[in-house]
Order: sequence, then structure tokens, then C-alpha cells
Amino acid sequence: MTDQKTNRVVVTGMGIHSPIGSTLDAVWESLMEGRSGTGPIQRFDASDLSSQVAGEVLDFDPKAYLGAKEARRSDRFVQLAVASSLDATEHAGLTIDRSNADRIGVLIGTAMGGMETIEREIATLNERGPSRVSPFFVPMYLADMASGYVSITLGAKGPNFATLSACASAAHAIGEGANTIRRNDADVMIVGGSEAAVTRGSVAGFAALQALSTRNSEGTTASRPFDSTRDGFVIAEGSAVLILESLEHAQSRGATILAEITGYGATGDASHIVQPAMDGSGAARAMRIAIEQAGLEPGDINYINAHGTSTPLNDRLESLSTSSVFGEETAPPISSTKALTGHLLGAGAAVEAVFTIQSILSGVIPPTWHYENPDPDCTLDYVTEGPRKAQLNHILSNSLGFGGHNVALAISRVST
Repeated sequence: MTDQKTNRVVVTGMGIHSPIGSTLDAVWESLMEGRSGTGPIQRFDASDLSSQVAGEVLDFDPKAYLGAKEARRSDRFVQLAVASSLDATEHAGLTIDRSNADRIGVLIGTAMGGMETIEREIATLNERGPSRVSPFFVPMYLADMASGYVSITLGAKGPNFATLSACASAAHAIGEGANTIRRNDADVMIVGGSEAAVTRGSVAGFAALQALSTRNSEGTTASRPFDSTRDGFVIAEGSAVLILESLEHAQSRGATILAEITGYGATGDASHIVQPAMDGSGAARAMRIAIEQAGLEPGDINYINAHGTSTPLNDRLESLSTSSVFGEETAPPISSTKALTGHLLGAGAAVEAVFTIQSILSGVIPPTWHYENPDPDCTLDYVTEGPRKAQLNHILSNSLGFGGHNVALAISRVST
């Protein structure tokens, strides 16, 4: 086995299906213009729920990617994962065949798995009896099935598994995928996250935790990270996938290199099942590890894409942890793109990695939209004036999950 730092890991392709668009150009335009992807729930009747807003992928046709037969046999989170993987592979100009399939792996994270399938089939069991449960029930809801389907669809035969760490799932997928290449267990990893949890059960459950916004009459602006009037996150669905390659492999095939994964910090709070550590120490350690692994100092970070969920507790503690790493007066700009997308749970980190890379390529920081009222507990530079031009060489992207999971990814401009 080679040393873990031997292989540099670069990004050569991206695919995305999100509430603010399903192409790279569309999502970037939405981020720059402040076009929100959240609003009244369309997928089911939410009139009896306390939270009735979500971020949905309204223009998605799974048959265009899987065909009618396979679309019927797969959950929506799998469909979204396959779609983004196909788009990312095409964007990377990557051909998978017998000559390279064994060295190409798949790692797709999710928090909830096939929630739509679970709710539908349990209702069938209770209302119509066990004989009417679909024979595809189990393979449709299993959380690893996005990775499995992508592998089958693309013919990738390398390392194949799933990460499940709540809202840090996709960040773990990207970090572990990068480490797989660093230790030379694969040349290419297809990594990311997918989520389709805009369901009655999911919304009811998160609402029972008092985690969701109830600004039902203000659906497009209900997500307002770091604003003092924030009252919870807006649940959302979607997927994003990155094509990771060793630098040598990417150069050998003449691929366009978009960015480099330079650092990956993963920690646990060991504190509470749904709340972050109250001193912000777990997230702070993840950021420090990512910065150190990237061979950087805190002052080298030009921007932080925040977890920034729009919940009272998360935004305050993420601000606290950021201040502890960088200093309150010297911290880099930090913003949350969840203001427009809502919170994609296990897919959020992958979507935000796409945004981070687009920031590096364009030299623009996306702002925290919907921020109007300063919070005395959140005192950093949240980029509230609109898109900001900047020289972006190194960015941190943070993800925090129920269970005390913390991940920070350092994503950098490539110097070869």
C-alpha cells in the first residue's frame, strides 16, 4: 500500500439535480441571482403538517436516465443518484470499459435512504396485507442501493459502498473516496450524495423535533441562515456527484481538472444525538484537521461554505466553532447556500461541494440570501450584500450531522 498522501486527488466532473436547477449553469445562475428553490410542498398534501415548505426537484424525469422499467423498480433517491452520476461522468469525459472498470469505484452517501418506498410499502402492508408488499421493497429502500445502482449502470467494479452519517453523509463520501484514491485502491471514485426525503413521514418527524421552519406563508424565504429570525431548516431533496481521480490518472487521459480535494477532517462530538457539542469543539477540530491535512494555515482559507442550516442552535454553534479556529476578527467570509436550496440532508455536502468548486472557478463567493436581521450570537462576515468577487485558492466546506458527526473538506484551486 502506498503512503496516503502519495496520490493527489482532483475533481474532473460534476453532476447535480437540485431545487435550484439540474445543470451546473442553472444552479450557478440561481446562486448569483438569489432564485430560491423552496416553496409549498408539491409531492403530497401537507396541509395538516406544521411545516409545509420544502425544496423539491420539480423538473426531474427518472425515465430519461433509467428507462421506464428500472424507474418503477427504484426509489427516488436512487433515481436522482443515477442521474447525477451519468451527468458527472459525461462532464468528466470519462469512459468506463473493461480496461479500467476494476479501478473505478462508487461511494454515494445518504441520510434517509428510500423513505418514499418505506412509507408506501408499510402503508400497503397495514392496509392490504403482506401478500401485496412489493418484492422490490427491500432493495428499493436500502441506503446502499444508490451506490449499487450507479455501479451497475456505469459498470464501475472498484470499491463500492455507502456512507450513512445523517447530514454529513455526502461529506464523508467525498473524503473517504479521496482517501481511497490516495492509498491507491482506485484511480477514479464516483462520489457524492442523494436524498429524496420530502415525504409525510420525514416532514412529520423533523417537525416533531421542532427542527423545521414553519414560515409556511413565506416559503421562498423560509430558510434564512444566521438571521436572528431563523426558526428552523427547510427540508429538501436532490443529488450531486463528483468524479474524483488521481492527478496522474486525470493528466494521463487529458481530463479538464476543476479543483483538488486537499484536506478531509472528520470528528465526533460524543455529546448528544441531535444537538452539536455546545462548545462547538467537534466542528472546530474537523476544520483544523482538514486545514492541516491540506498543508495550510488558517489564514490560507479564503472562504467557508457553512453547514448553515437556519436552525437557531446550529448557526450559533457553527459561528462559535469558526471563531475558535480563525479568530472572530480574522475569520474568512462564510456563507450558507441553504438559504436557496433548503437542507438536502445526506446530499447537502455534495451539492455544496459543487457550489464550492464553482466558486473557485468563477472567483465569486455566493452570498447568504434572506439575511436581514443580525444575530448578536452570529458575528462573522456572512456575505450578506450579494455575490462577492474574491481570489479563491482554498475553501472549507462544513457538514454536521445528527449523532455528532462533523466533516470539513478543504477544496483548492489546482496548481500542477
